Amino acid sequence: MSSTWMTTRAWLLMLPLLIIMTAVIGWPMIDTVRLSFTDAKLVGTGGAFVGFDNYVKMLSSSNFQRALFATTWFAVISVTAEMVIGVLAALLLNQEFYGRAVLRALLILPWALPTVVNATLWRLIYNPEYGALNSALTQIGLLDSYRSWLGEPGTAMTALIVADCWKNFPLVALIALAALQAVPRDITAASLVDGAGPFARFRFVILPYLAGPLMVALVLRTIEAFKVFDIIWVMTRGGPANSTRTLSILVYQEAFSFQRAGSGASLALVVTLIVTVLAVGYGMLVRRTAGSAA
Repeated sequence: MSSTWMTTRAWLLMLPLLIIMTAVIGWPMIDTVRLSFTDAKLVGTGGAFVGFDNYVKMLSSSNFQRALFATTWFAVISVTAEMVIGVLAALLLNQEFYGRAVLRALLILPWALPTVVNATLWRLIYNPEYGALNSALTQIGLLDSYRSWLGEPGTAMTALIVADCWKNFPLVALIALAALQAVPRDITAASLVDGAGPFARFRFVILPYLAGPLMVALVLRTIEAFKVFDIIWVMTRGGPANSTRTLSILVYQEAFSFQRAGSGASLALVVTLIVTVLAVGYGMLVRRTAGSAA
């Protein structure tokens, strides 16, 4: 069978999927691009052509700049914490001890919970009147009175990051734990015989096996954190005083709360472009890491 026929048959087999993807993703994307150059409202006429006015106003807006900073801060801090905690949890669960199987099973529970459920649980924990966090901190003497953790601009973002880390660090831990199973036992045993300490064993023996899988986890979590919406919307709706308003929250408010479909579409495209650049950049790093490991 010729290679030309094999290629043609492959494209024919993929044709239904390509048609569905074009209908579900392609056309809405094209229509979003069209809307971004108009002053269209969510309800009403299609809007007049305004060129790049939406992009210019949006990029020079203080709301966009603050939302971009909040998004970047949330992504950097939460992903960094998740990577560190996830690796530490994987190293712990890779050791032999009684009850390890139970802990491994429990590890997946936070990640398996729907994000809305997770956000609701943490909102109850942070509640300023009957929250478990205030109760625990006052009982051990670290607080004199209850605080509104989600109601103060200085603590709201930190509270969200903690909730997001608790939800997503198990994913990093599971990926790292799977990679640790591939570390040859004889190499670790040889390093012990050579007198290598815990940090040296991790740096020179274990980390090379973790680098590739951790890069994949870093890619997934960074992209997800940068376009975060649901956990913030459920817990703070972007408040207080817009201190936790990320780019995705701003897109929602522009398009649906303020019913400015044109400016909302332009903002959504900018967010899509940023996420795409992150994905391509991380993809290049993953290939480079895999190439160096090979």
